[in-house]
Amino acid sequence: MIAVHRLRGEPMFLNADLVESIEATPDTVLTLVDGRRIVVADTPEEVAERIVEFRASILVSAAELRGATTPVATIHS
Repeated sequence: MIAVHRLRGEPMFLNADLVESIEATPDTVLTLVDGRRIVVADTPEEVAERIVEFRASILVSAAELRGATTPVATIHS
């Protein structure tokens, strides 16, 4: 779950996995996988950053549960 804010400033928690797209029109409009649209006060960049941080936290938690010494695997090119 990520925190976003309605236009009046009220916080709302949103399942990040349901976000299909984020647009600025100029308000930030989140389109969910079921077609619903939510207008929020946060910028598209803020919402996207929160989603990335949320997903990264899941990976870190999973690595900690496995007892890994480093939270994510290093990819060599």
